[in-house]
Amino acid sequence: MDTQALFDRHYFSKTTFVRGTEIFHQICQSHFVSSGRILEIGAGPANATSAFLAGMGAVTGLDVSAEVRNNPSLAEAHVYDGLAMPFPRDSFELCVSNYVLEHVVNPEYHFQEIFRILKPGGIYCFRTPNRWHYVTIASSLVPHSMHVRFANKLRALDDDAHDPWPTVYRANTRSRLGRLAKSNCFQVEELRMIEGEPSYGAAHALLFYPMMAYKRLVNSGDCLSCFRVNILGTFRKPI
Repeated sequence: MDTQALFDRHYFSKTTFVRGTEIFHQICQSHFVSSGRILEIGAGPANATSAFLAGMGAVTGLDVSAEVRNNPSLAEAHVYDGLAMPFPRDSFELCVSNYVLEHVVNPEYHFQEIFRILKPGGIYCFRTPNRWHYVTIASSLVPHSMHVRFANKLRALDDDAHDPWPTVYRANTRSRLGRLAKSNCFQVEELRMIEGEPSYGAAHALLFYPMMAYKRLVNSGDCLSCFRVNILGTFRKPI
């Protein structure tokens, strides 16, 4: 069933509605220093964030897949093992990851590496799913093969959309991220919880309406913010 009309009516046609991706991009832009070096972790073959960041400055891309070399928005691309990042200390003013932390097996090492390669005063901006959202809980309970089979269909993505990568969710609560920041000497600028349009309800109205109701509930007050879908984080390396 085509649910595009439902999304248009309840979300996209509203002048006050802002997509989660736009919010994330605004956060990245607000912390960008003119002429600073930008690193996108998990850049992949192409994505909207790569294109947005490229409009700010030259972007270096990093990924565990060689597909990153096909990303047209990158000034340079590097493949790594998911652990040690192939850059010297104090290399970048801005590091960005968009839906990457949920795949990171060793988040402590990940944040150590980010701290190492950021210049003093540099920023790490990230977006990642909240461990306590129903989509994330469901993803944790089913085999990855089922996730591959159904995730893109539920979001009504094109057949050529990239299959989901395996997820582990080892850094995916606000409290866990706060501890990771503290143990790696970061200053927490922001850990914001947001719940946007119900993208997993795109397959059918029977999914769309309950998910829309959930969105309205968790956005009704700060006491329920811990159940919103995404965490937007900004960590700073002290000067």
